[in-house]
Amino acid sequence: MSILNRLKLLYPQNYVSISNEIDLLIKKWKSCEFKSYEDVSQNDICLITYGDSFYRKGEMPLETLQKFHSDYLRDVINIIHILPMFPYSSDDGFSVIDFRVVDPNLGNWDHLNSLQKQVDLMYDAVLNHVSVQNQYFKDFLNQKKGFEQFFITKNPNNDYSKVTRPRTSPLLTPFETKDGIKYVWTTFSADQVDLNYENPQVLLEILDVLLFYVLNGARFIRFDAIGFLWKKDDTTCMHLTETHEVVKLMREVIDSVTKGVKIITETNVKHLENISYFGDGNDEASLVYQFPLPPLVLHAFQTENTLYLSRWLENLEPTQIGTTFFNFLSSHDGIGVRPVEGLLPEDELSSMIQTVIDRGGKINYRKVSETLNIPYEMCITYLDALNGPDDSNDVQIKRMIGALTILLSLQGLPAIYYHSLIGSHNDYKGYEISKINRRINREKIDYSSLVNQLDNPENFRSMLFNQIKQRINLRKNNPLFHPQVPQIIHHHDKRTFVLERNDGEKCIYTLVNLSTQELKVNLSGTYINILTQALCQDTITLKPLESAWFQKLQNGS
Repeated sequence: MSILNRLKLLYPQNYVSISNEIDLLIKKWKSCEFKSYEDVSQNDICLITYGDSFYRKGEMPLETLQKFHSDYLRDVINIIHILPMFPYSSDDGFSVIDFRVVDPNLGNWDHLNSLQKQVDLMYDAVLNHVSVQNQYFKDFLNQKKGFEQFFITKNPNNDYSKVTRPRTSPLLTPFETKDGIKYVWTTFSADQVDLNYENPQVLLEILDVLLFYVLNGARFIRFDAIGFLWKKDDTTCMHLTETHEVVKLMREVIDSVTKGVKIITETNVKHLENISYFGDGNDEASLVYQFPLPPLVLHAFQTENTLYLSRWLENLEPTQIGTTFFNFLSSHDGIGVRPVEGLLPEDELSSMIQTVIDRGGKINYRKVSETLNIPYEMCITYLDALNGPDDSNDVQIKRMIGALTILLSLQGLPAIYYHSLIGSHNDYKGYEISKINRRINREKIDYSSLVNQLDNPENFRSMLFNQIKQRINLRKNNPLFHPQVPQIIHHHDKRTFVLERNDGEKCIYTLVNLSTQELKVNLSGTYINILTQALCQDTITLKPLESAWFQKLQNGS
């Protein structure tokens, strides 16, 4: 479908004039020099981090991030997802004051331009809302010409019971404007006011922002909370047809100025809703988050039972060429609960949540009705979610490596959160100071101290970090891990995860023992453990919590 036809659906009254304005916008940006990129391959590994996750005295955090990558990750990580790096007023960056300015506490665009010379970048596009301190909203409050309808205002007496709520805070927030009190739509908090995409001037402004990001080195653009974008009375206001059309239109506009820049949609919802953002025939997002993966892998390790994880993976439909999954186990947010509704029985889900609480985690809730709040996400580092307080360092490392081996083996682009990469435990101090549950998994790291730990081969962080790097390098050098190579789930002992990647000529098996007992897996043929180079014939013995890749030898050699 053309841009004009999408605009006709979104803005039937004035779609021709809006199309003309978009044509002018594209013409303006086409005069710039853009990079182009190849499709995702097995060589692509992403690090998820804040711009200031690592700090060092006398240095801007973006410089420190570049140094960390240069010194420890240059040949390992080729993509860095920098979480919102703009001036903000709350929500650790997701309440943006200015979309086009780098937070001066982090650095500036020169630092990012320097960073992109050694690594590809993913930028966050917080498209649903802005900070109340954003100039757009200030102009709205003053009812400045052109901004009167920039935000969504509603009658607080109307019925909004159908609207999907990700938080327990009020949906509408009163603000004093030049023309009196107006009730503004605030999906996430009173400090985060939702943009009104029914106003085409909002769309035009955000398109300009997106092309600005592309010009400044974004290979990937993450559309945050995109499912909430368009609002319509008497609906859930989630995943509406208009929302999908906006994403598709943005994709077409970006593709019109350069090739290879990928849109990734962030929708922490049930699987079928999530994958709907692939669109029809690869016309929407190029990647979607694999949200059921973190809780299902966690559940498998906590229960030593791969049944639910394997069953879900077995039923995944293959992605089309040009699209793939964005696989992750942990991120700046908690481990989502909604994505496994219907995948895990209620008693299993409740047990997992209780285990996370027992291991020091915190639970965030969402509002279902005026009288009912239910769990929305589990806030905890993935290392502590996998392990009990009495588990030895060796056991903790093996479980973390096992989980990450599953991550690295699956079809898609694997992304590793910085705390998983360096083996962080819960940040109770950060939580106590802020009383924000998510802060338990967002600790800022003193870089000088981290270097001392990583350079000490007997340190916990160093041992985990080096094993992760070894596995990433093995994955990158093996074309069987290309996103388009089919994957097959095999069912053996429920305590063993068995995945095959097979291109029709060669195959490799991922074997993970989730238990603390020795287990055997029967495979026909001769295999080589690509981690140890040991040969195995027909029967493979897995030590407790062992995870490895076994590639089948052709003709016994």
